[in-house]
Amino acid sequence: MNITNRRYKMLTDFVRVHRFLQETYDPVTLNSYLLPQYFEYAHTHPRFNSKLTHRFGLWEDNGSVVGIVCYEMDLGENHLHVGKGYETLIADLLKWAERELWAQKDGKREISVWITDKEPQKRQLLIDNNYCLDSSYPVKIFEYKNSFSKRSLPDGFSLIDGSNVDYKKLHACFWKGFDHGDTPDGDVDGNIQMCNSPNADMSLMTIAVAPNGDYACALGMWFDKLNKYAYLEPLATVPEYRRMGLATVTLTEAMKKTKALGAEYCFGGGREFYSAIGFREICNRELWKKELETPGV
Repeated sequence: MNITNRRYKMLTDFVRVHRFLQETYDPVTLNSYLLPQYFEYAHTHPRFNSKLTHRFGLWEDNGSVVGIVCYEMDLGENHLHVGKGYETLIADLLKWAERELWAQKDGKREISVWITDKEPQKRQLLIDNNYCLDSSYPVKIFEYKNSFSKRSLPDGFSLIDGSNVDYKKLHACFWKGFDHGDTPDGDVDGNIQMCNSPNADMSLMTIAVAPNGDYACALGMWFDKLNKYAYLEPLATVPEYRRMGLATVTLTEAMKKTKALGAEYCFGGGREFYSAIGFREICNRELWKKELETPGV
């Protein structure tokens, strides 16, 4: 082994790290939920802090990526992931995170680390370093061996994919659907950027169109060809169109598309909606938090 570590260089390292996350995917631990699609979606999200990605840490063995420590959107909440056989590096990744990836909150330095409840080694490392469990969220999947929902769209509604999407309507759908208010801001380009990330497939995007032409419900879907799963992100329904079955129909249609491509299951969200349409819980994501000492105090 010839292990070295350095700062992440977003413009040259993104593709290498994405490939590393795919090739080291563990269906039990889920890479602490640092899925390649999760990593990519964050990089193109308008809220992503691209100015501080140089604080990510990258570990290499003879030039091959073997470890990454990074935040999702911004400083404070972090992921630690190494390839098989490099588990002894996790402690070094945690030290890097405590030095580079903490956040200032109420005059205090805080840091959090995401793991799943299937990772006893990481959990014990966090306990030994005085981290405390802050919160836990279920991870759910829909297995494609099961039957899909047969619910239909209400009269007058139709489904389209994202091939010829109207980005202004899409932005309005997500803005209202995520309860940001009735009047979308002007950042249509933020949605264009997300939809044009390296591995986004707009034919998998699925949109329920209302009789008046508005986008009532929309979702993005990712397909991991190597590991044969689908990843849902994002999914939103405009408030006035909720409780009409639109999310069920659009999600079912998108899952059918990825099944046809070879996917065996789909990752969904943690809300009860997913359980109601057949998703099952496979583990929990855990957020472990610690307050760091302030220098000079």
